[in-house]
This record gives sequence, structure tokens and C-alpha cells, in this order.
Amino acid sequence: MDILQAKQIVIAAGKKLVETGLIARTWGNVSCRIDSQSFVITPSGKAYETLTPDDIVLVRAADLSYDGDVKPSSEKGIHAQCYLLRPECNFVIHTHQPNASIISALGADINDVEGEAKDIIGDNVPLASYGLPGTGKLRKGVVNALKRSDSKAVIMKHHGAVCLGKDYDEAFAIASALEDVCKKVVFDRCSAMANKPVETFREVCDYVTELKKRADAPAPKLTAYDSSREGNVVKLQGKDGSEKAIIGIAKENIILGDWPGELDMHVAIYKAREDVNYIIQSQDEAVVAASKITKVLRPLLDDFAQIAGTTVKTAFYNPNDILKTKKNVVKALGKHKNAALLKDNGAVCVGSSQDEAEAAEMVTAKNCKTFVSSGLYEKVKPIGKVDSVLMNVIYRLKYSKQK
Repeated sequence: MDILQAKQIVIAAGKKLVETGLIARTWGNVSCRIDSQSFVITPSGKAYETLTPDDIVLVRAADLSYDGDVKPSSEKGIHAQCYLLRPECNFVIHTHQPNASIISALGADINDVEGEAKDIIGDNVPLASYGLPGTGKLRKGVVNALKRSDSKAVIMKHHGAVCLGKDYDEAFAIASALEDVCKKVVFDRCSAMANKPVETFREVCDYVTELKKRADAPAPKLTAYDSSREGNVVKLQGKDGSEKAIIGIAKENIILGDWPGELDMHVAIYKAREDVNYIIQSQDEAVVAASKITKVLRPLLDDFAQIAGTTVKTAFYNPNDILKTKKNVVKALGKHKNAALLKDNGAVCVGSSQDEAEAAEMVTAKNCKTFVSSGLYEKVKPIGKVDSVLMNVIYRLKYSKQK
């Protein structure tokens, strides 16, 4: 294929992946085969929406070498192996798609794929063994999975998925079919346990919450707000985007609007964390379910360990007992974590900007969805502590600075 044409297809694919929610920010990667010796791939740490042909890197499959100053994706080795092992494959996408991510933590292949999905993917989807992102161990796991299956998709443990197509269209069809297959696995498992049909993830949340919920006293219901800080001024917004309050944070004085009890929590976080400029209270259904079940949420997915924290604790917040309970939230966040569960009320997710807070909310929701689904299975293990800490430190010191 012509190199420029291949680069343009990769750029189009990257934008489509973001639009469809199969990847977000700079997560995941896309490549297209040029010939038997080379392929082009997305760069490391650059937003898909702004990519140009000059950002797409030509890589030689045999030794992963490339020319120029733009660094290719750290997972280029996985793409190279896909092309070397599957001559019929001309397009590869690596996603962090939500439903495949759930299955990635459950520890088993998907067997007996049925219907149209079987024609698209194959009759099974192998689970590759775990390895840290960008490492030879991760690549080896994918290679072994490809060798033991003729599937066009591989799920990467605690990580995401790789989809291998003959072209752009087939790769997307595989990724879409894989989401449906993975969702069916969870719904079928819940249906069997509940002894009734389960057709929505809300039903999964309700079933697992009833099965696993904590026995201690419930927390008061909170109203969810988002807020931003500019200098010494904090703006509080409702979930509908309406402006609820503007305050001066130094003297805690109202400039405009009212002062709901939840605002004290936001102010306490801003005062404790100079690095935080945006706060989101998430009431995603899976996040709320997790906040009712666990005192400590551990990483089941790589991107959660990287962005949210090595562990995320549950804090009890009561707007009628502000002085005492706002300290619980500040303590749960600590110095470096970007999320804390709020007992029975979802989570508070923070960041240096709105984009960073949204990223924290996104990975927290995905990890919670995985955590809730794991309640249908026995002995689902989180990522090890050492690996979690390593990924978190590398992200904070390196990748969080890339856009």
C-alpha cells in the first residue's frame, strides 16, 4: 500500500476509535501494513484528533526500527508480531474498549462464540497472559495467544484487546463484535446466577449490589456537582451545566449563588491539593454500585492503576456533619490519587484540568464496571501491588505530561 494512503487511513481510524468510544485520549494504537517488511503506526502520547501524516511512523517489522524524531507507539512490537504471524492481516487496532476490558480481568478465554460474531471473529477469543504495558512480557503473551488460536481478536489480561483485520473495515467490525460478545458473557453469567433474564448492566449492578453490599449504616444521599478552580475562585456547576455557586476559596466567601453541603467537600479538596483544578462527582451506575460494596477498590485494569491510583478508598461524607467527614475524603485522596469512592454515592474524581478529571472518571467507571462484574465470579485477582505502583509512578512522571 502507498505510505501516504496508509497514514491517512490510520488517522481516520484513530478518530473513529475515539468517536465510537473504543479508545480515549492517547490510549490504544492503530497500524496499517505497507508490505511484508513494514507498517505505519500511531505515535506515542499524541491525541488522535490532531494527528497529521507526519505524526504517523513507518516501522520495520523485523527489528522495530524507524526513522525520524517522532516516537511510535510503545506497543509497536505487538503490531509487528501480528503482521508476521498473520500474513492475511493488514490492519491492527489495540483498544481499551470497556466490555473487553471487563473480560480481561476475569482470567479465561471466551469459548463457543456464536452467531454472526463467530463469522467475524472466530469461534473463540484467547486471553493473553499479563505483562506491563510496552514490555516484552506483554508482547510474548499476545504472541502465544495468537499461536494457539486462529481468532481475529485477542484479549490482553488487565489491559484491553487487539483486533486483526484484512483492512480498516474488518478491524472495526471485529472490535464491535468483540464488545457484544464480552457483554453477552457477563449478562449470561448474571442471568444464570439470578435465574432470570438479564439484559442491561443496571440489572447486573443491582444483582451484585444485593449479593455483596456492605452491612454498615448507609450514607446520606448526595447531590452530584462538578467544580473548577481558577486562582482563588471556585465555580460549582450542576450536572446540567447550570452555575450553582461562585466562591472565594481563601476566605470561603460566597460571590454568587448558594452554598450546598457538598461544596465544602470540593473546597476541602482544593485546599489540600494544589495540583487539583477540576473535580467531578461521578454517579455512573457501576461507580455507585462499587461504592455500596467495597471499602477499597483495587486495580483490575492497567489504566485505572495509572490514572486513578494504586488503590482507591471509600470515604464516608455527610453534608450534615461537614467538619468531620470532609477530612475523610481528603484523606482518601491523599497526595497523588485522582479518585475516591463516596460511600453509597459514587466517586469524586479530580485532575489538574477538566480533561484530566474526565480521564480519572472514565477509568474509575471502567474499573468499577469490571469490579462489579467480577462479583459474578470467584477469586478474580487485581493487578499486583508492585506493578500498580510502577505504572502509577511512570504515568505521573511521564505520560500525564503528554497531550
